[in-house]
Amino acid sequence: MAKHIGIVAVSPEGSALCYRRIARRAAHIDDPMRRPLVTMHNLPFSSYVEAYRAGDWERVGTMLTWSAETLAAAGADFLICPDNIAHHAVSLAESASVLPWVNMVELVTDAVCNDGCTTLGLVGTRMIMQSSTYQTYLGLKGITLLVPSEEEADHIDRIIFNELVEGRVEEASRAKMLSVMEHLADRGCEGVVLASTETPLLLTEGKSPLRTYDPVHLLADRALEMAAGQ
Repeated sequence: MAKHIGIVAVSPEGSALCYRRIARRAAHIDDPMRRPLVTMHNLPFSSYVEAYRAGDWERVGTMLTWSAETLAAAGADFLICPDNIAHHAVSLAESASVLPWVNMVELVTDAVCNDGCTTLGLVGTRMIMQSSTYQTYLGLKGITLLVPSEEEADHIDRIIFNELVEGRVEEASRAKMLSVMEHLADRGCEGVVLASTETPLLLTEGKSPLRTYDPVHLLADRALEMAAGQ
């Protein structure tokens, strides 16, 4: 019997991308008994954004815990959170949770190490690019992490909050992201972490000059493996 996946949702668009990947891949599992149940719970995204901007990580942890408790009551066996910024406070929720959490940042670190990358780019919101969320895990593995310039970081941050979280993508924004990734490649990056849940919306398949690491894809795939008993 498959396990029950609980999705602690934060960004509506990002959580939908995660759920969609799990559902599509689960549909290809031959044995119906190994196709997982999935339950998702979220509090208002605007409440998370307010807490992020205030630097109130205790509040973020409390909201994550609320969702975790709701999912536990719904019968989930383990939890995933497809949101990069929220992972800065996942440890707070994890310590108060009766269910295990799958750490998205650890999955990215493992994937990068398995590929042998030593210099990596990081693109996402300004908060994630300036925080220690990825820097700590990757740095402990001896991986050099580079971020875009100040001007590029501001531009990407605006794109994420003004377009992507609303499900909109403008062609000029795609071109900007491609330019940012080309600059990271010029600086010696061998790959790039797409450290905003919605960032992959900016990439056209086959157009990236760098190997990409999509944390949400890695998280969804690992959750499905765990649920199916692999």
